[in-house]
Amino acid sequence: MSAWVIRGLVMAVLHGVALTVLAKYAVYHPTDQTLPVSLALAVLVGAAALWSALDAWRGLPDRGRVWFISALIAGPVAGILYVIGRAVFVDQTGVSELGGALTGGAAFSALLVLIPAGLGLFVGGRIGRSPEPEPESGEEAREVPSPRPRRVRPPSREPRG
Repeated sequence: MSAWVIRGLVMAVLHGVALTVLAKYAVYHPTDQTLPVSLALAVLVGAAALWSALDAWRGLPDRGRVWFISALIAGPVAGILYVIGRAVFVDQTGVSELGGALTGGAAFSALLVLIPAGLGLFVGGRIGRSPEPEPESGEEAREVPSPRPRRVRPPSREPRG
């Protein structure tokens, strides 16, 4: 399976679950939503940033395109999962909510994946891996032999003139 499919679907499920949990919480605590919304945003942003930073640190090829496509996948799929989750677990929401979830909600979810992923790719690419251990002070650095011997050109026998 492609890397963008896995990342896109995992981020979509994470966003869909978070939005459904926030909707369920809003039913029982309609005036006290600041802390849960802040925590949910922190988890969603942190997941995308950390995962993309690990991809950059590991040197995943074509990682920028992978995360861009993942964000495009995560947005609409998260919107669909949110409508399904809200219909099943919260308030029997109907198909009428699908339009808003696939436009504004999908765009917000896509940006909530894309922007932290871009930041994570930037930071992860700057974090260096641990360097090779340097020789101790008493030891000299040894040269590693090249895989092919070098050819030495014989001196020219033609007279210079």
